[in-house]
Amino acid sequence: MARACELGLLLALLLPMVGTSVPGTVVRLNKAMLSYVSETGKAPLQRALQVTVPHFLDWSGEVLQPSRVQILNVQVSHLDLNFIAGFGIHMLAAANFTFKVFRVPEPLELVLPVVLLADAHVAPDSIRTPVVSISTCSSFFNNAIVLDGNHSTALLVQIQHHIKAVLRNKLCLSISNLAQDLNVHLGTLIGLNPVGPESQIRYFMISAPNITNDYISLDINAVLFLLGKPIVLPVNATRFTLPEHVGTDSAMATVGLSQDLFDSVLLLLQKAGTLNMDITGQLKSDDNLLNTSMLGHLIPEVTHQFPNPRPVVLKVRLSATPLVILHTNNATLQLQPFVEVLAVTSNSAFQSLFSLNVAVNLSLQLSVSKVKLRGITSVLGDVKLTVNSSNVGFIDTDQVHAQIGTVFEKPLLDHLNALLGMGIALPNVVSLYYLNAEIFVHEGYVVVSSKLLYEH
Repeated sequence: MARACELGLLLALLLPMVGTSVPGTVVRLNKAMLSYVSETGKAPLQRALQVTVPHFLDWSGEVLQPSRVQILNVQVSHLDLNFIAGFGIHMLAAANFTFKVFRVPEPLELVLPVVLLADAHVAPDSIRTPVVSISTCSSFFNNAIVLDGNHSTALLVQIQHHIKAVLRNKLCLSISNLAQDLNVHLGTLIGLNPVGPESQIRYFMISAPNITNDYISLDINAVLFLLGKPIVLPVNATRFTLPEHVGTDSAMATVGLSQDLFDSVLLLLQKAGTLNMDITGQLKSDDNLLNTSMLGHLIPEVTHQFPNPRPVVLKVRLSATPLVILHTNNATLQLQPFVEVLAVTSNSAFQSLFSLNVAVNLSLQLSVSKVKLRGITSVLGDVKLTVNSSNVGFIDTDQVHAQIGTVFEKPLLDHLNALLGMGIALPNVVSLYYLNAEIFVHEGYVVVSSKLLYEH
């Protein structure tokens, strides 16, 4: 079973990867991926094909003599995989089976060349996960080559007939079992994946895969959860399609991530409150600017209300959903946080001084680490401030801007980059990772073009 599972995971490279995606996501697996699986899949396939063979009943003597038959080795010399347009994947494997027949008085060793052909159909099941089924499977045998032992031609014919009859059924059954083991793994991909401390995302197929002679492509969708309950996303009637020629020619996987991906995840983070933060001050810090004494130099009423220096807290709340804007070779993130400035009174209560509407534009740089899409931001231009309300009289925003903007900017970037640095998982299967991924930003969507790495 363990050997079958190992090859099953390798064969998952051949299938639409459904696990952690978002609305408007397309996963395209290319011919380069098939070449990778053809090479890395030989060893586990060899182990899976080492089936048991029942005793051979030797009628050549005066007494019926059962002889044990054992497969000593299976050597897969050739494994070739190709897409079948509109259907699935075709497999051709050539292997040499080395047998030992424990006859009395002298054992017999022989090599039997075998060719395996199989077609696998890929389709969604009732819970909208990929299911693989072997539609056709055949085994073809060449004449055996005797390595050691004396034998008669008639005996060799009988032994070959016995072995071929067993393998003809068991080898295709092994291939079918691999497909069933693979389906168990693929079924787990509808599980919840964390986006934040209290938010998750679940993925599923929205249609049958599109299979051409060059790739297999899958449209996937997502349900977003907050505190265990699904949230309703804005309806987008336009279905995302990934253009034919994007990414790099040598990529094993090409993943298209639409504007909806980013909008949906940011909506989830905003609803979860993950983007909110508090910026607090320390009175004894030499470079601290967050105190009433500092604000009193700019706003006299603050000094009037707080003659003695008191700490100041900035409560940053994202009442509006952040917006990602995707242009060719350029991704930006727009935030419009509401910032309330409060003083900590002597009895540790909070007193509101004033509130600000803030607008900040951020450059968004994307990268991939193993299976996660990560981001890092930096401020573009000036942080814009406007007064929303005030309990300390008139506020000159030009004067306040330098102090509040400086205090606000670094904690905001630290908070966002820590959050975005955690990453959101791209479509993946167990033990399969993106390798040397390249990111391409296009108008309204992002492309991840990558090799793949399977780790045992």
